[in-house]
Amino acid sequence: MQQLDRGIAQQPESNELPKLSLIYERHPLYGVDLFISGKEGASDLKLLRRNGITTVVNCAVNLDFNFVQQPQVVSDHEGSLYGPGEIRYYKIGLIDGAGNPETQMVAAHYILRAALEQVLPNKPSYPRRERGSVLINCRGGRSRSVAVVALFLHLTLPGEFPTLDEAIGFVRVRRELPENEWYKAPKPVLADAARRAAGWIRTIDGNQ
Repeated sequence: MQQLDRGIAQQPESNELPKLSLIYERHPLYGVDLFISGKEGASDLKLLRRNGITTVVNCAVNLDFNFVQQPQVVSDHEGSLYGPGEIRYYKIGLIDGAGNPETQMVAAHYILRAALEQVLPNKPSYPRRERGSVLINCRGGRSRSVAVVALFLHLTLPGEFPTLDEAIGFVRVRRELPENEWYKAPKPVLADAARRAAGWIRTIDGNQ
């Protein structure tokens, strides 16, 4: 297991999660590490770079980041900065609870796969072509990101995680979630959505 810079000098309190958690090291299909964090870890560019993270997949609809920092290529239109970000950034936009469309967890799985499989063209307008590790985040790194990563591990590594519940249990431990939070990490409605999504995705992939 690699030495992980979690960006925290002291041990976390019992109800405080690490700023950054290495969930799975060197996924055999993609050769990269998968991390989970909340908003604090995902917003710390120095921490991401120290851990080789080049891509962020944001699961939360109620959280955004501005990774645009290069003054020479940044534009400002009506108060909104835009330009190539310092990190490749994908957004899923899940609600932490009820309210997501039935297909959104299916979309979450494919967006995460796209973040790992997409190959950008060698053009100046695509400056972030590095293929490093991937961070999956939500506001607290407890529910939405846990459900999405567990679904991904279950479907891409079925020999290691034959059931979604086994994958969820693995992610909880690696994220260092306290057992008294497991009933809501992930929220039951999100775990149920992931179970339904797993069936849909198997059917979709089987028909390709």
